[in-house]
Amino acid sequence: MAFGGFNDDKKQAPMADINVTPMVDVMLVLLVIFIITAPLFTHAIKLDLPSAQSPAAPEKPETVSVSINGENKIFWNNDPVTQEELAARLAAAARKKPQPDLQLRADKSTRYETIAQVMSAAQTSGMTKMGFVTDANAAPAK
Repeated sequence: MAFGGFNDDKKQAPMADINVTPMVDVMLVLLVIFIITAPLFTHAIKLDLPSAQSPAAPEKPETVSVSINGENKIFWNNDPVTQEELAARLAAAARKKPQPDLQLRADKSTRYETIAQVMSAAQTSGMTKMGFVTDANAAPAK
């Protein structure tokens, strides 16, 4: 090692050697830590875990879409139907197990009377699950 003195008459070049002592100290500490902890990684505890059987997930019911356009025409999954055909299809759907979900879509210019008739037919036929589908991106009414 080179020790500096107070004699500034001699210009010495800077030391170009890398001091690896701190790196070796850190590596030795890590080596000791790994030597101590390595046996802990192989230690296992014998456990008798319980087994569980879950029932199969219930199948998702189908979705039926009833739409009413601005001219008060009714559509069952995009097929035009009359009020009588709608009542018959709703009754058939109500008897299915599991009962399908009914989604009611209506144009904003649809008369409420037509919507009420469809809702009444669904309730009369025994449908228990009805949802109303709206357009979230539509501008608010003025």
